[in-house]
Amino acid sequence: MNTDLRHRSVDKIARLAAEPRDLAAFWRECSGVVGAAVPHYWTPCWYTLDPASLLATSHFHEGLDEFPAEWLANEYYGDDVNQMADVAVSATGISTLHEATGGDPSTSRRWAFNRSMGSDQEIIVRLREPAGQVWGMLGLYREPGDRMFDTDDKRFLAAISGHLARGARRALLVGEATDPEPQPDAPGLIILSEQWEVQSATPGVERWLEELPDGDTAAGRLPSAVIAVAARARKNAENAGDPGGMTFSRVLSRSGTWVALHGACLVDEGSPRIAVIVEPAHPARIHLLLMAAYQLTEREREVTQLVLHGASTSQIAAQLVVSPHTVQQHLKNIFDKTGVRTRRDLVGTIFFAHYEPRFRDNENRVRTGTPMRGGPAAP
Repeated sequence: MNTDLRHRSVDKIARLAAEPRDLAAFWRECSGVVGAAVPHYWTPCWYTLDPASLLATSHFHEGLDEFPAEWLANEYYGDDVNQMADVAVSATGISTLHEATGGDPSTSRRWAFNRSMGSDQEIIVRLREPAGQVWGMLGLYREPGDRMFDTDDKRFLAAISGHLARGARRALLVGEATDPEPQPDAPGLIILSEQWEVQSATPGVERWLEELPDGDTAAGRLPSAVIAVAARARKNAENAGDPGGMTFSRVLSRSGTWVALHGACLVDEGSPRIAVIVEPAHPARIHLLLMAAYQLTEREREVTQLVLHGASTSQIAAQLVVSPHTVQQHLKNIFDKTGVRTRRDLVGTIFFAHYEPRFRDNENRVRTGTPMRGGPAAP
C-alpha cells in the first residue's frame, strides 16, 4: 500500500476527529478513509465503549441495522478469543482472529459467525486516547482467500486509533448536548463566532456558564475559560502539523465541582466558528448505576469495575492495596447482591441489564437519524 496515501489518511482522520459532528456521520466519513488505506470486506464495524466498564454502548455497521443477539451473548457470556474488553486492555490494542487462535480460527465461535456473514479474517483495534481512556473498537474483515492483515495494516490502524477515540468522544458529546436526556448533568453546547459572540446554544447551557468563574450571562460576558478553550481550538485548527489536536480544560466551578470544557473548530464555507461543549467532570456513570441498581459499597463498586476490565484477583488486590482474601470476600458480596455465581456472569448481567438497552436504543437512533448516546442506560 502506498505510504504517502497512508500518511494522508492519518491526517484526514485527525482532521475529521477535530470537527464536531454526530457519531454516525463521523463513522461514515472515517469508513471511506480507512477503506482506501486498508482494503477489507464489506464495511467496517464501529463500536463505542464506556471507558469505565469497557462494555459496548453502540455499534455502527452499514447494512446491519440490528446486531444479532447471539453475538452479544457470546461476547459477554461466552469464553472466546478476540473479545473487545480483552483487546482493549491488551499490550498492543490490536488482535487478529487468526493470531488469537494460533492459526486455526475454526476453534472460535466468533469465526463461525463471521463466516455466516461472508468473511474469514478479523482484526479488532482498540480506540484509545493518549490519556488512556478507551472509547471504542474497530473491526475489519476480509474474505476467504484474501491476503492476511499484516504489520503495515496494524501500524496504520495504530496510528489512527487515538484520533478515532478522540473523534468518537467528541461526537458523543455533541449528540448528548444537541439532544440531551432529561438529567441535570446533560452537556451543553455553544457556537461562537470568530469575535467570540454566541451564535447559538443548546437549552440549559446557561446554567453551566453561570457555574463558571467570572462569567455574566445577563451582561453578555462569557467566562474566560470558555474563551480560552475556543481560542486554543481555533489555533489547533490552523496547525497543519497537528490537525486533530485536543482542546480540553477542566475548571473549578463556583459551587466547588469540576466542569470540563471541550473546544472544536467548525468547518464550513463561512467565517470560522468554534463549538464549545460544557459537561460535568463527574465520576464514571457506572459507579452511580451500580449503587442505584445493586446497593454496592464504594469498595465493591471498585472491585466490580476492575472485574469488568478483566483484572485477576491478584491484580485487583495490588490495585486496591488489599489482600487476595479480602478481594474474594468482596466478590462474594458482589455475587450475592447481583445474583450471579461467576465473574463472567457478572459481566453479562451488567451488560444485558444496563448496556444492552442503550446499545439497542442507539441502533434505533441510527435508523431515525437521531444522535447516539454513550454510557449505560439511566439507573
